[in-house]
Amino acid sequence: MSRRVLPGLPLTLGITLVYLSIIVCLPLGALLWKAASLGPEAYWAIVSSPRAVASYRVTMLSALAATAVNVVFGLALAWVLTRYRFPGRRLLDAIVDLPFALPTAVAGIALTSLFAANGWLGGPLADLGIRVAYTPLGIMVAMTFTSIPFVVRTVQPVLEDLDPALEEAALSLGAKEGRIFRKVILPLLAPSLLAGTSLSFARSLGEFGAVIFIAGNQPFSTEITALLTYIRVEEYDYAAAAAIASVILLSAFVMLAVTNLLQARALRYKGGA
Repeated sequence: MSRRVLPGLPLTLGITLVYLSIIVCLPLGALLWKAASLGPEAYWAIVSSPRAVASYRVTMLSALAATAVNVVFGLALAWVLTRYRFPGRRLLDAIVDLPFALPTAVAGIALTSLFAANGWLGGPLADLGIRVAYTPLGIMVAMTFTSIPFVVRTVQPVLEDLDPALEEAALSLGAKEGRIFRKVILPLLAPSLLAGTSLSFARSLGEFGAVIFIAGNQPFSTEITALLTYIRVEEYDYAAAAAIASVILLSAFVMLAVTNLLQARALRYKGGA
């Protein structure tokens, strides 16, 4: 008879569901309940107001741009950390987790100082006519900084576990390195890469502390949805804050659902390969 380290399924599942309900479902349910208390007409008037729509546009486009950058450079960083040995590799590996440990407000202040017109990077960029701080580009930079570890840490373990024999077999058949990456490695990485992409995008959607310092927070230009929600809370308009937040919440749910479908397809492809 096998010994169980944890209790049986009923007790373990019960504890898990209670914990999940209290920590996740209850707050989200309260948010949706508060938003629903407005009624359809009032809800639509709030979430479709010009200022709210402008904040959705800024948030979504910045999050998409940051995620696209993270997919490319996060994959490259994971590849370097996995496939090569060089001085400082362990330090670089530790730095990847820095956005997890660093308070986002501190990150925002640091990025603003770095990319301001008189900053170390902002000054040379300003001479080239490129403004980062207090522009949508600054929002993208902040989102990229805080969300890139999700891509690296989801792809890195899969790269470490890849069988080198697959690449060697492709090389022996005359395939070029680029074709091996596209046809052999990338399909195997697809599920983890999709997971990292979805986590990166979700984190970017909800990012607040790092963004508000570098964004400039100008309505219709650099105001993100999280900030607009916070403004409504400060005005004690909790129902409006819940309504605006619910739009981002529903967007995140839709994105995660689509990602899960794509992951399932990628896993079926991997299993059939």
